[in-house]
Amino acid sequence: MSEMALINNVIPRTDVVKRAGRIGAEILNIKLSGDLPDQTIAAINALMLEYKVIFFREQGHLDDAEQERFARRLGKPVPPLPTVGAIKGTISVVEIDSVRGGLRTDCWHIDMAYMDAYPKIMVLRGVVIPPTGGDTVWSNTAAAYLDLPPPLQRLADDLWVVHNNAFDFAIFARPTEADKKLYEKILTRARFETEHPLVRVHPETGERTLVLGMYTKRFVDVPKYDGQRLFDLFESHITAPENTLRWNWKQGDVAIWDNRATMHYAAKDYGDQPRLVYRAAIDGEVPVSIDGRRSVARVKVIEPPPANVV
Repeated sequence: MSEMALINNVIPRTDVVKRAGRIGAEILNIKLSGDLPDQTIAAINALMLEYKVIFFREQGHLDDAEQERFARRLGKPVPPLPTVGAIKGTISVVEIDSVRGGLRTDCWHIDMAYMDAYPKIMVLRGVVIPPTGGDTVWSNTAAAYLDLPPPLQRLADDLWVVHNNAFDFAIFARPTEADKKLYEKILTRARFETEHPLVRVHPETGERTLVLGMYTKRFVDVPKYDGQRLFDLFESHITAPENTLRWNWKQGDVAIWDNRATMHYAAKDYGDQPRLVYRAAIDGEVPVSIDGRRSVARVKVIEPPPANVV
């Protein structure tokens, strides 16, 4: 059965509401759980591949364990780094709470792109949502590649980029002391650096997608001055309004996105209001360039916590 036939057979197209021209759809009349039939899970995955990010409102029945059970149906969960830690009762669900000094996400990024096989799918649940602000914006990196003029596509095809998890606070607006302490802790206990192709071939759709974002540190064999201009050039295509969608969260919303074909940005415009989301990540594949070369991990160090730290 083709993906189109599968979707139409299981999820009526009238229940798939596009939310932007090139990316994003809301799926109606589905109650997410770990007990959904295989065909429904396959249809959800197919819709994610088609729209890059899909949304489900009114999923307040999910708790942490059920979010993880559902995420497992999409693939193997990725345990968080020891510096972050999973929510009690799960092995893979992490809390993102920037008000209390959690991970900063108010910059364009691909989740965990500093790893060689970074996660392929992310499942994010809105637990506490501010009354105003806190939207997330996603971009379609496959559409961005197609928008490049052919000479720039050929240039992109040849470029490789170094990503690592060393944070440059110059990209953040007013980093707090809590931010700095958290990232110092992360770098003390977990360090990653990987060379990725700027253009990876999507293993399921065959599309060419761009791999950039905040973890980018330099272009291989390109001087820093020129590399910054290349970064700005390609990043501007990824974040062009035509390639993006902005989601206004409500409590109980769930977003599922293809981390191989998107970047995202969580707006930090809600002051001291609480904003709490829980994320599960699904194990991904090592990216492959258009000429068949695979990403290479250059640094991968995960230190155990000191004996006196609980």
